[in-house]
Amino acid sequence: MDSGVISSVYRRLWWGLMLRGLFAVALGAVILWRPLDSIASFALVIAIWALFSGFVEILHAVELRRVFSKWWVGLIGGLISVGFGAAAFYFYPQLSLAFAVVWAAWWFFFTGAAAVMVAATQRRLDMSWGWTLTFGILALAAGVLALMNPPATLAAIMAFISTFALLSGVVLIITAFRLSALKDRLAHAARPAPSPV
Repeated sequence: MDSGVISSVYRRLWWGLMLRGLFAVALGAVILWRPLDSIASFALVIAIWALFSGFVEILHAVELRRVFSKWWVGLIGGLISVGFGAAAFYFYPQLSLAFAVVWAAWWFFFTGAAAVMVAATQRRLDMSWGWTLTFGILALAAGVLALMNPPATLAAIMAFISTFALLSGVVLIITAFRLSALKDRLAHAARPAPSPV
């Protein structure tokens, strides 16, 4: 392959990794620095995403109507998503934030119930099941607490997003620098050895 093409691909990859890493670190820092503004922005993202995904789902459903008999299921899902997005804008930011809290609680309930069922299966199979059951109970309790204390739930969601953004940003930046070091090593290895005099 042409070295110019390889160099161009490397530059695009390096800058892509570096810019994504810097953006993720900046996002995590901004969430920690301005938590209330970040929560309001999070509510706006939920509303926009609901509208966007709803419109896309409606378009897909209409395109599939000739080849898929249950295309109307996608259409209904898209209409619900668009309706929720419009309502989230109208009742901004309360509806989006309530959705985030309910979604987090539902995730805890689902995870806890699944862990309890797995623990019951492990017990029937004479496997170690205590830790799995403990995890399930804790997850169910976290779901209850999430519903009982929405502000703390929102704070936990934002803390999770911030931590994930910071960690992923640092990993992307480190990967970009490692890619740079790898390029230098490959260039050094590809350099022809000096001919003996």
